[in-house]
Amino acid sequence: MAGVMDSVNQRTQLVGQNRLELLLFRLDGKQLYGINVFKVREVLQCPKLTVMPKSSPVVCGVANIRGATIPILDLAMATGSGALKDKNSPFVIITEYNTKTQGFLVRSVERIVNMNWEEIHPPPKGTGRDHYLTAVTRVDNQLVEIIDVEKILAEVAPTPEAISAGVVDVETQHKALSLRVLTVDDSSVARKQVSRCLQTVGVEVVALNDGRQALDYLRKLVDEGKKPEEEFLMMISDIEMPEMDGYTLTAEIRSDPRMQKLHIILHTSLSGVFNQAMVKKVGADDFLAKFRPDDLASRVVDRIKAADIS
Repeated sequence: MAGVMDSVNQRTQLVGQNRLELLLFRLDGKQLYGINVFKVREVLQCPKLTVMPKSSPVVCGVANIRGATIPILDLAMATGSGALKDKNSPFVIITEYNTKTQGFLVRSVERIVNMNWEEIHPPPKGTGRDHYLTAVTRVDNQLVEIIDVEKILAEVAPTPEAISAGVVDVETQHKALSLRVLTVDDSSVARKQVSRCLQTVGVEVVALNDGRQALDYLRKLVDEGKKPEEEFLMMISDIEMPEMDGYTLTAEIRSDPRMQKLHIILHTSLSGVFNQAMVKKVGADDFLAKFRPDDLASRVVDRIKAADIS
């Protein structure tokens, strides 16, 4: 337990400072890729894989790792580059996204770098809609591409998006029609999932792409004399975003008396023991793991009822 708490303390020191740690790796070729260390459980030499009939071509097979059966995805194939060609002693990055564990097959793993989210930028304009990037950065003058893992997982194993019957009643849907929710997420797939869910509840959605954009938007509102807590029922923000992460966005909002009453839910694919400590530190009202339509809808319904909208 002491070791776990030490790890929590080390990571929470980064919270609100707009910092992250990237694990750098390569597929075929020289291009560097990065993944947030928060999402990485371990890195290991690729174990023996068992091929699963009728699975997606992207899934190389499953491996038994520490008593758990984990699907292993060929990350090169998943991003449209074709299967990993260099399979001489490849590595597997075991990750946890949206409360699910999976491994990504890569050719090599380089190192971990500590960075500021301000150094992480959205993909360049002109890359089109079909790319698999959420962000890019530079390390030692080399371009590092950060892959939109949520898009990959949505394609390989789509998550049901329908809200179960009974989660939203007719009266709440009627009240929701007069309300707006601000959502912030750098993944186009996640933005669409959240927006569709909230629109089913009945609220109007304002969707922004990153924390910096959201903070500028809210500051403009208060400069115009408006109160964010009156303009929006709540803000639902991702944590991992270029320019400014969700933790820093929350801390900035809470530090400004004009905005600090805004109800904030951090909605993230990050899993594990660290989240509750981080949510408490920055002052968010709640934490919700992606993507569970019933849970998300229930949070909005509860907030509508708590606000006593007539």
